[in-house]
Amino acid sequence: MENAMPYSVRLVDQRTGDAALYLSTFDQVGDFASARQYPCFSMLLILRGAGLAIRDGAEYEFSEPALLTFSLYQSMMIRSEGEFKGILIQFTPSFFCLFKHRQEVSCNGVLFNNLYDTPLVRLTPAEARVQVVLTEQMRTEIEGHREPDQDALISYLKVFLINASRVKIDQQKEVVEFQAAVPMAIALREAIEVHFRRIHSASGYAGLLHSTIATLNRLSKFHFGKTLTNLIADRLIIEAKRELYLTARPVKEIAFQLGYDDEFYFSRFFRKQTGISPQTFRNTIGLYSAAP
Repeated sequence: MENAMPYSVRLVDQRTGDAALYLSTFDQVGDFASARQYPCFSMLLILRGAGLAIRDGAEYEFSEPALLTFSLYQSMMIRSEGEFKGILIQFTPSFFCLFKHRQEVSCNGVLFNNLYDTPLVRLTPAEARVQVVLTEQMRTEIEGHREPDQDALISYLKVFLINASRVKIDQQKEVVEFQAAVPMAIALREAIEVHFRRIHSASGYAGLLHSTIATLNRLSKFHFGKTLTNLIADRLIIEAKRELYLTARPVKEIAFQLGYDDEFYFSRFFRKQTGISPQTFRNTIGLYSAAP
């Protein structure tokens, strides 16, 4: 199921000189042992090993075989002792836009930007083998041609994402059925989706749901793997990233839409969560340029 020979290949974006698609085997925790944030979507296909995946401070247990997924500029870190082998797949929004391809590949909100779920996709050995074959096809296309066929690479990546999304959706059904047994978990999730633009505090949701901050924090940690404050912040950041990526709206306007009267306060909040400013995020991966 795993490759005997290590490799590292990339498709270079001629416009920027950066890697638009990157594939690399790994046989140790290495760079993943410390928190990293990448300006691309990252997937770790785990073929050997077990441990903890830490996404934005929340911890998730995993064991082989599995797929771990992380969104743009999302903090990622792995803790694992002993054997840890697999394949890292990274791609930029300019190479494959999740929003443009959302009708074909329903991975946004499933594999990526999955606010209420884990970054983990549990795989069977057979499912993992299929994904390895697809990474090999991408590798062969990049290595075997002076000018790799981008359409072919996108097709392989699409199938990889579709396979993973189907498995994850089946696993999400189990989670939803479990959460349904606790109506307050559903109520909290729905309240955040409706009110995240205007209610930014844990106390605000406690008042809205006639509960206490402590109760909602316990509920949030148990069902969503993070504190209520972090859950609210993550929802705001997902929307902010979407606006910065897809639109040319000024940062000030986006801040106002998300309930921030002070653009600079919003920018500090965004930087704290992502490690970069809103304007830098837009300049790095945005489809449009705009005045700050």
